[in-house]
Amino acid sequence: MFLKEPSHIILLLVAIVLLFGAKRLPDSARSIARSLKIFKSELKDSSDPERKPSDESGTEK
Repeated sequence: MFLKEPSHIILLLVAIVLLFGAKRLPDSARSIARSLKIFKSELKDSSDPERKPSDESGTEK
């Protein structure tokens, strides 16, 4: 396996900070977290066949 030793993990983290910069990492992490949250909620909605999607909640115009 690639990341067996702690020194490999530290080296990988240093490379990521050098590539993306320390200022962009928090924004990138927030974006990834939001995307995962949306993805999980969509998976949950699609796996529950009795539940209607949120945009079809019975309000008609």
